[in-house]
Amino acid sequence: MSENYSTQELMIIAAAREINDYERIFVGMRLPITAYGVARLTHAPNAVGLFESGVSRYEPATDILYTMCDGPNQLGAAWTTGLIQIMGLLSGGRVHAGFIGGAEIDRYGNINTSYIGDFDDPDVKLPGSGGAPDIASMAERLIVIMNHEKHRLVKKVDYITSPGFLGGGNERKKAGLTG
Repeated sequence: MSENYSTQELMIIAAAREINDYERIFVGMRLPITAYGVARLTHAPNAVGLFESGVSRYEPATDILYTMCDGPNQLGAAWTTGLIQIMGLLSGGRVHAGFIGGAEIDRYGNINTSYIGDFDDPDVKLPGSGGAPDIASMAERLIVIMNHEKHRLVKKVDYITSPGFLGGGNERKKAGLTG
C-alpha cells in the first residue's frame, strides 16, 4: 500500500472515523458519501446513510452518483420516501450526525454556502442552503468536510447559512439549537 495520499483522502478517513456503528447519518455527496462507505467497510457496518432526497441506505450505491436523486441511489435503497419524512427524523432527534461542507467556515463553526461579499451586492452568489441549516441545527453532531484553504477558513463568514456556535459562548444554546 502506498504511503502517499491526498488531503482529500485524509479528510475521508478522518470523517469515516466520526461515524459509529448503528448510527443514522445524513451523508451528502462526494467526500461524505465516500467517508460513509469507508466507515461501513471498516468499523460501522450497521450505520445507515440518509439523504435529503428521502433515501435511506444500508450501504452506498454501487454506481456513480452525480446528485442524491440519481437512479442508482434509489435502486437498492432500504427506504425511499420524501423530504418531509426524512427531515422528520432529524427534527425528531433521531439523526446522530450530518455531513456538510461550504465555501467558508469561521472560528465558531458557522458555515456560508450563500454569498461572498456584501449581501445586497455579492461578489459571488453560491448554491445556497439545501438542508444544511437543518442538519447543522438539529443533528446530534455535525461533521464539516471541506478543503482547508486560507480563503475558506475565515475569522467571520460573510453570511451564516448553517449555524455553528454563532458568536461564541452559549449563543447556540440560547438560540435553541441542539447538537
